[in-house]
Amino acid sequence: MGVEVENSKWEPNPSLYGFIIMCCFFSIALFPRFFNKSVSPSAFSDQSLSPSSHRYFLFLYCLASAMEGVWSVFGDFEFVYNGMSKEQILFSLCLGFGSSLLFASLLPFLSDSIGGHHKACLMFCILHLFVGTWKRMVPQSHPCIWLPTLSSSLATSIFSFAFEAWLVLENENQGYRQRALTHTFWLMTFFESASLIGSQVLANWLLASNVDTGIASSSTATIFIAIIGIFCVTKGWKQAPYSAPVKDRRQMSYTHIFSDKRILLLGFAHACLQFSIAIFWILWAPTLVADGREVHLGLIYPCLMGARMLGSTVFPWLLRGPSSLRIEDCLVYAFTVLGLALSIVAYDYQEIGVLVSLFCLFHAGVGLIIPSLARLRTIHVPNELRGGMISLSLAPANAAILFLLILRGYYQKIENSTIVALAALGLFMASGSMHLLKRWGKQPFQNWHKS
Repeated sequence: MGVEVENSKWEPNPSLYGFIIMCCFFSIALFPRFFNKSVSPSAFSDQSLSPSSHRYFLFLYCLASAMEGVWSVFGDFEFVYNGMSKEQILFSLCLGFGSSLLFASLLPFLSDSIGGHHKACLMFCILHLFVGTWKRMVPQSHPCIWLPTLSSSLATSIFSFAFEAWLVLENENQGYRQRALTHTFWLMTFFESASLIGSQVLANWLLASNVDTGIASSSTATIFIAIIGIFCVTKGWKQAPYSAPVKDRRQMSYTHIFSDKRILLLGFAHACLQFSIAIFWILWAPTLVADGREVHLGLIYPCLMGARMLGSTVFPWLLRGPSSLRIEDCLVYAFTVLGLALSIVAYDYQEIGVLVSLFCLFHAGVGLIIPSLARLRTIHVPNELRGGMISLSLAPANAAILFLLILRGYYQKIENSTIVALAALGLFMASGSMHLLKRWGKQPFQNWHKS
């Protein structure tokens, strides 16, 4: 008599979604009321830019996040559906990180030199328009099928620096203090995560009836969003002319800026964070399905993004609350917690409930760290060189990921658990760099901005 093995299916508890939403709501709603008497002005009224410009920028940033999110929803599914082999998928990943390493690192320096970050944002929208049009009209058997991969990777690299650099320059040109940007940074992280959830809902809704028409409709949706983004960048919020004298630009050379140990430590921490995030998105699905159970990744993804939203709402509480922790202190603890979370994952633990909890903890920490690093960049990095600094810090992360992909995919010389352990090690090293930044921050240094 044969033994029938039941196919176990794991799904998150539906109450988890409501819990995350309620936590985000209360975190945002209670902060100005709880600290109304102790904080003046209110942390949420201390906005950068004019109110209309502030809303316009966040709307544009949500559009950009949605464009990024539509393609990230499919992941490897689109490659497999188009009949690509594992070797071709691996080559596509290597091509993406390689192009980001070689080409995308040059664009921020060009944008910084001419002050044209709004043009970089326009290029971001045009690249997504091209990718959407290509996937909508060109058959997958076309010999230049790798061209959309290159374009998507370049667009992702532009997204990592252009909008933030554009924001800080426009804030400075309008005469607002840099301290006001602190709350815009966490709002960017919050709305980016919300837009990623929205793009997942849109893509899943389009795929519900038919896969063929769903993928084509997703391309059409991306084209539509990209056209709106192009209109908003060109006709809406205009960047003020770059006003720095030529002599000041020459004195503010990259050689001088990156000789500052504080900037090097900040860039190293950012590289370690981006490395760990990229490793997570590459390996999170294989890690969850390692024990053979069926897992609905589409139900877990909103939990991760919701945790990231919740983590971003914690940021103003830590900085403006009763304890008023220094940013460096927050980052030391946050990086350590994230490193411990990935260390447990690297131990090859296979209980899905625990793994999902660790993944949510990881993304909550990411939601806190991203605006914290942006605030430290405002303190230590000149606005005119911000894009180049971000891109330069991403270069070693992309190089390390490319090396590990080749080592794992082509030579089978390293295990997935070892790769996750390296990501955890990088987070611990980032924690140490923030500790050093705190120590050196007590020494006199050149502040490039108005506080």
